[in-house]
Amino acid sequence: MRHNRTLRKFSRTQSHRNMMYRNLVTSLFKHERIQTTVPKAKEARAVAERLITFAKKGDLHSRRIAARKVNEPVVLQKLFAEIGPRYAERAGGYTRIMRIGPRHGDNAELVILELVDGTARPKVKDTRKRARARKVLAAEQKKEAIATFTEQATEAAYKEKDKRDADEEKKQD
Repeated sequence: MRHNRTLRKFSRTQSHRNMMYRNLVTSLFKHERIQTTVPKAKEARAVAERLITFAKKGDLHSRRIAARKVNEPVVLQKLFAEIGPRYAERAGGYTRIMRIGPRHGDNAELVILELVDGTARPKVKDTRKRARARKVLAAEQKKEAIATFTEQATEAAYKEKDKRDADEEKKQD
């Protein structure tokens, strides 16, 4: 029985599985957003959140522990210099998993695993209905902007004409 066994094995050996997590986490910290399958994202998220917690501590021991899991020294430096301080006030929940639909080849459920409050933001695919609604809204806003501009231009023209008329009256007097 599988009592209290929470890890997914992915039909891989332990060393292969650990290397896969290391690669996923390194890519996540490097690009701040990766696309993968749901089970891999859920397992990589646990590793990534733990490493960010180590980066928040920032001491030498934490850096050495994190160096075991991060493949590239440049990414390790980024983790401790940028990512750790970014989440200094946050008590957890540094990553987000957003589902993006099935993969075309094998119909596997794909997700985007990204750092919360990161600079990279996902491009959301609009449905036809949302795209149409956005176009209608944009057209209405454009019409309102043109109407407002026209009213302002007309008011400015009237004010200018009134000013010229007042100046002419002063010259005549």
